[in-house]
Amino acid sequence: MNYDPIKRSLGSVFNSSTFLRKVFYTLLDILLLRTWHIKKAFVQWEKTLTTDSISIIDAGSGFGQYSYNLASQNPRWTILGIDVKQEQIEDCNQFSEKIGFADRMKFLEGDITKYVSPTPVDMILSVDVMEHILEDEQVFKNFHSSLKDNGFLLISTPSNLGGSDVHDESDESFIGEHVRDGYSVEDITAKLTRAGFRTIQTSYSYGTPGHISWILSMKIPISLLNITKLFFILLPFYYLAIYWICLILNIFDVTFEQKTGTGLIVKAYK
Repeated sequence: MNYDPIKRSLGSVFNSSTFLRKVFYTLLDILLLRTWHIKKAFVQWEKTLTTDSISIIDAGSGFGQYSYNLASQNPRWTILGIDVKQEQIEDCNQFSEKIGFADRMKFLEGDITKYVSPTPVDMILSVDVMEHILEDEQVFKNFHSSLKDNGFLLISTPSNLGGSDVHDESDESFIGEHVRDGYSVEDITAKLTRAGFRTIQTSYSYGTPGHISWILSMKIPISLLNITKLFFILLPFYYLAIYWICLILNIFDVTFEQKTGTGLIVKAYK
């Protein structure tokens, strides 16, 4: 199943005004469990900071919701979102200017298999990007070169334990744009180590409660939207019905350690 056409359709609706875009970002924050895990990891890292002047790269910035969340936290943080899709970069830069964030939140069209920051940054965020990139080890090397000493890399990506909704060899990836179904802990740890990273920590996301939440909040509506765009009309009512269920499931997934899961949260330091 191709996810990009659905994302473009959603973007065309919610990006029509800054208010609707902020509503869209809020909905994504609530519904997407990976955002919960990313925010938890980021808060833990933020406690270790000794300065307010922080530079961050959002590698594969997409809609720009993570860049916006980070730029909103502290006016002294500078965020650079990088993405290969020109239309999204232009759209995100326009949004940044409209809300007065252009001085601290910018977006650049670029290929992270080739991009190395000319000025080392404090942190790189990569959310559900690496499963789309074949040359992953080159990207990890670029990330390492782009970070300051002791710089922090935070990755969210599917695991090999059912990531992309692949549970055995006969299954096909739910997201057609993925070039790999997911990483094992050993695989991504070895690749990051070869790229020069140290103190690599991994944890599972989308355990049993999170996986159920993903089915309800993502798989079912996306599957229905791929059948007919008329489901857009029913989408708000659908989410009103399943919202509290997903909220409780997400809380369980992010609060308690998951022994296994279809997602991985990876932290690494230069």
